[in-house]
Amino acid sequence: MNLSTALVTGANKGIGKEIARQLAAEGLTVYVGSRDEDRGRRAVEEIGGDARPLVLDVTDAESVAAAARRVESLDILVNNAGILVDSRPAPEADVDGFRRTFETNLFGVLAVTNAFLPALRRSARPRIVNVSSGTGSLTWSADPEHHFVVSAGAAAAYRSSKTALNALTLFYAQALAAEGFKVNALAPGARATDLAPRASAIGGDPAEGAAGAVRLALLPDDGPTGGFFSWDGTPAPW
Repeated sequence: MNLSTALVTGANKGIGKEIARQLAAEGLTVYVGSRDEDRGRRAVEEIGGDARPLVLDVTDAESVAAAARRVESLDILVNNAGILVDSRPAPEADVDGFRRTFETNLFGVLAVTNAFLPALRRSARPRIVNVSSGTGSLTWSADPEHHFVVSAGAAAAYRSSKTALNALTLFYAQALAAEGFKVNALAPGARATDLAPRASAIGGDPAEGAAGAVRLALLPDDGPTGGFFSWDGTPAPW
């Protein structure tokens, strides 16, 4: 496909690090986005290939702008950075927890994507992958037979931020379709990372979830756009 350059946010650990590793193994130059410079450099050493550190705090406008100035051209953007800081259901949650969550999980995606659009527009086959969550699916959350219902609306801030991210993904796909962009969201499944203790306890290999993101990042020209997909490539309901 002749894709050569990728950026993965939040790539110094977890699924993001594994996405960066797999893209580097495909021969791409991969910018490893990390808020902390030292952690980013250590991740780059472990990832190998043509991985490069890029200091990037998705919630800091100056950091985003500085990172965008360093990358002149880009084929793939993987918006992976995300947080879960409040596991409470909506009746027990507060505005601060929602605000902090949305700053990273939604507003950060908007800021980074718009900042790197000029670089992506220099690509013949631009791809954007937003790492979402199956818990952001309203269909699954409303299904009494689905295990998400058992949690009784827990982690309302995180889950609603991912629902909003799914909507943003669709809107980007529609707005950029005429320019050849492929923009999709991924539900990577519960993985053994430090995002959430419960997910880590029951989660599978982060590499498996990362493979789903890489699949979307390397979509051919006739691949889908504006979709929401599970890690195994099957469509996920909105």
